[in-house]
Amino acid sequence: MAAKRSLVIVESPSKAKTISKFLGSRYNVMASVGHIRDLPKSRMGVKIEDNFEPEYINVRGKAQLIKDLKAAASESDKVYLATDPDREGEAISWHICSLLGIDPKDANRIEFHEITKPAVSAAIEHPRSINLDLVDAQQGRRVIDRVVGYGISPVLWNKVARGLSAGRVQSAALKIICDREDIIDNFEPKTFFAISADLASDTSTPQKTKRTTFNAKLDKIDGKRIVIPDEKNDATICRKEDADKIAEDLRNGKYTVLSVENKQTQTKPYAPYTTSVLQQDASVRLGFAPKKTMLIAQQLYEGINVKGQGHVGLITYMRTDSVRVNPQADAACKQLVRERYGNDYVGSGIFSNKRQNTQDAHEAIRPSNVDLVPEALESSLTSDQFKLYRLIWSRFVASRMSAAVFDAMGAQIGCGKYELKAYGRKLLFDGFLKVYNVSSEEKDKPLPDLKEGMDLALIEVHNEKRATEPPSRFTEASLIKELEEKGIGRPSTYAPIVSTLTERKYIVKEKKVLMPTDLGKLVTKNVMEVYFPEVVDVEFTSRMEEDLDKVAEGKVAWKKVIGDYYNGSLKKEIDQARANMEKVKPKVELTEELCPQCGKPLALKHGRFGDFLACSDFPKCRYTKSIITSTGVKCPKCGSEIIVKRSRKGKTFYGCSNYPSCDQVYWYKPVQKECPKCGSLLVERGRSLVCSNPDCDHREKK
Repeated sequence: MAAKRSLVIVESPSKAKTISKFLGSRYNVMASVGHIRDLPKSRMGVKIEDNFEPEYINVRGKAQLIKDLKAAASESDKVYLATDPDREGEAISWHICSLLGIDPKDANRIEFHEITKPAVSAAIEHPRSINLDLVDAQQGRRVIDRVVGYGISPVLWNKVARGLSAGRVQSAALKIICDREDIIDNFEPKTFFAISADLASDTSTPQKTKRTTFNAKLDKIDGKRIVIPDEKNDATICRKEDADKIAEDLRNGKYTVLSVENKQTQTKPYAPYTTSVLQQDASVRLGFAPKKTMLIAQQLYEGINVKGQGHVGLITYMRTDSVRVNPQADAACKQLVRERYGNDYVGSGIFSNKRQNTQDAHEAIRPSNVDLVPEALESSLTSDQFKLYRLIWSRFVASRMSAAVFDAMGAQIGCGKYELKAYGRKLLFDGFLKVYNVSSEEKDKPLPDLKEGMDLALIEVHNEKRATEPPSRFTEASLIKELEEKGIGRPSTYAPIVSTLTERKYIVKEKKVLMPTDLGKLVTKNVMEVYFPEVVDVEFTSRMEEDLDKVAEGKVAWKKVIGDYYNGSLKKEIDQARANMEKVKPKVELTEELCPQCGKPLALKHGRFGDFLACSDFPKCRYTKSIITSTGVKCPKCGSEIIVKRSRKGKTFYGCSNYPSCDQVYWYKPVQKECPKCGSLLVERGRSLVCSNPDCDHREKK
C-alpha cells in the first residue's frame, strides 16, 4: 500500500506551483484561491442582537473546490495550512479548519515570509496551532466594517442617492481629502519678494562665462532675518517699492565674505520598504498606482518562472509595516555589498520602527535572495515586474550600505547693511547613493573656495515677486502617507481606498491629484460630519485601529470592542439619521442634450455599470440613454464602430456598436492596425500590440 501524502493548502495557484517544486512528490499542494468562507454580500451577515455573531457562508462558486479539498484531506496523513502570514491568512486557515473538521488547536498551521526552499522546509518542521487572537482581530475588523458600512449605507441610499456607501476607513479618508480642498478653496495668497544675487569669487575676470559663479539669497537687513510670510521670524519684504530699493542698493554695493563655515555632513541610507513606503515610492518613481504596485508585488512574492531555476519567489511578504530584517538576510546583503563595492560601503543596517503599534511579525519587504540581481532576471520578468523588483532590491541593498559623505560650506556675505547667505556642498563619498538614486537635492551644489574677508564680484541681482501657495492636493502616494501618519488603516487597506472612493464618484483623479466631487463633499459635509461625526473623526478612527491591534495581542475581546462602539454611539447615530435627516439631493449635472420624449435637459448620471444620460424630470419621465465612447476603430466584421462597453460585473470591454446584429468583442483595446501574420486587429497589451486572434502569437512594440 502506497504511503499517504501530506496536504499543503495555500491561497493562490501561483504560490502552490512554487511550493510544489520545493516539497516534491510526498506533498500535495492545493490552493484555496483566497477565502472559501466569508460574510454574505447581499446582507450585513452579522447578528447584532446575538453579540455580533458573524454569519459565515461558503463563497459562491467554490463548492467543487471545497469538495476537492475535503477529499484530498481525507486521503492525507497530515494537513498543513500555509495561507499568507497575516491576520487575514490566519482567518482563512481557521475557516479551512472549520470546513475540513480540523481542530484549530492542533499543530497544522505553518507560515513563511519568503517562498524559498529553506523557509518552506523550516516551516514544515515547525507547525503550530491557529493563533486565535489573530483570527479574532481579523473577525473584529471585518465585522466592525460591516456594521459601519451596512448600517450607514442604507441611510445614504434613502436620504441621498442609491449606490452610495460609507466605511470606517473610506469615510475618514474622504474627509481628509475634502478638508484639504477646503483649505485650498479658502486660501488667501500673500505676495512677497525674494531677492538674491549671483556672485563670483574671481573679481579679476570680467567675462561672465569664465567666472565660478554662485547664488546667495538675501538673509538679513540690519540684523533682522528675511522670511516668507506666515513664518515666525523677523521680517518680510511685501512691498514692491521696498524690494526695488533693496535691489538697487545691492546692484551698487560691494560684496565681502563675512564668515565661512566648513563641515562634513552625512546623508544616511533609508530603511528597507514597508508596504506604505513601497506604494509611495513606486508611485513617485515608477508612476504605479498603489493597487498596481501590490498586484505586481504579489506576483513577485508568489513566484516567477525564472529561466534555469523554475518558479522562484523573489521577494518577502509584501504586507508589513516593520523595517526589521532577519540576521541571515542582513549578513548576506552586507557580504554582497562587500564583494561588489568594498568594505567602506558596508553600513550598520540598523533601523527602528517609527510607529509604536507596528506589527513586527513580518520583516521589511526585501529580495528573498539578494544575490539574484535585477539584471540577471530582466529576461524572465515583465517590464513592470522588473522595475518593481529593481526598486525593492536597490532599496534593500542601499539600507545595508554606509552613509553618503559631503563637504558642506556655508557663507555669510555682507553688502552694507545687507547680509546674504550661500550654501553648497560637494560629494566626498557616495556610499548608498551608488545603488539607490535620490532627488536632485542630494547631489553636488559646490561653492567656490571662499575665504573670510574675500571680495566678491556681482554678476546679477534677482528681484522676484512670489506668492505663498496653499498645500498641494493629495496624490495617491501622499494620501497613503497621511493615512499612515494618522494611524488610519493598515498595510492591506491602503491600496483599495482610492479605487473605492473613485468608484463611488466621491473623488476624481486629475493629473495624478485627488479632488473631491460635489457628491463627495455633499456626503461628507451634509451627512457624515453632521450625523456620523465619529466615523469621519481621524483620532477616533486611529483609536479604533489601536483597539483592534489589542485584540491581536490578546488584550481585549473583539466583541467587546465592537459592542462598546455600536451600543455607545453608532446605533444612536444611525437611528437619529433615519428619523431626523431630510433628503439631500445631489447636484444634477445637466447637459445641453434634450430628452426626445419630454424635451427636458438630459442629466449625467452615475450607475454601477458606468455613466449614462437620463431625463432630468425623473421620475415623471424615465428616458435613459447610454453614453457611447468610440475607440475610433472599425469593426472587421461589419465596418461599424468599436465602442467601449461594460459587463454586468463592471469590467470594461470593447464591442461592435451594431450589436446584436454583430457580436464582435475584444477584452483589450483594439487599434486600427492589422496583424501582419493573419490580418486580425491588433490590441493593446501593456507596452505592446498583440494579435487579437488567440491562435496567432504576433507581438510588436507600440
